[in-house]
Amino acid sequence: MKLFGYFRSSAAYRVRIALNLKGLEVDHRFVHLRKGEQSAPEYGALNPQGMVPLLIDGPHVLTQSLAIIEYLEETNPEPSLLPKHPIERARVRAIAQAIACDIHPLNNLRVLRYLVGPMKASDEAKNEWYRHWVVEGLTALERTLTPAAGTGTFCHGDQPTLADVCLVPQVYNAERADIDLSPFPRIMKIVSACRELRAFQDADPAKQADAE
Repeated sequence: MKLFGYFRSSAAYRVRIALNLKGLEVDHRFVHLRKGEQSAPEYGALNPQGMVPLLIDGPHVLTQSLAIIEYLEETNPEPSLLPKHPIERARVRAIAQAIACDIHPLNNLRVLRYLVGPMKASDEAKNEWYRHWVVEGLTALERTLTPAAGTGTFCHGDQPTLADVCLVPQVYNAERADIDLSPFPRIMKIVSACRELRAFQDADPAKQADAE
């Protein structure tokens, strides 16, 4: 398998965590987003969206982090990143999608570049946009997690799931933006537990070969 990603891409970060949790080896190929390598014709032939991550498994080319992780889950079911019961699986997917589909896209690099480019927003306005959507999303997520926390260490029980795989990269992004995370104790407790695991540690952006 080959994984095309960028060390600071939270979407690629998710896939790295999932691969590590499942003990799967992959050949990492790096696409430098800030240098525009995602717009190169060679990469565009693989992924017309010009985004990362992209996974190649034999003849199959897969895009979109959640789709890639679900593919890994179905082809390598152990250890599972989804609970067994349908309602619990739905809850985990809901948390993952709240992050990957609602928080992250509003703060993607191409969105921020559009704000300061064609929209002529100042850096201050861009940063305020970023912080607003992250805080709003994490506030809702904290309220979602707290009532169901129970005695589980992670987002759902005592094993990391797809929800945790998405949560840790989003918190990493918030930390880079110097967002105050003290209002989110449940989230930070979960992230702290995840960061104790080798799978999460090895996926950390600072440990990637393309880290600047």
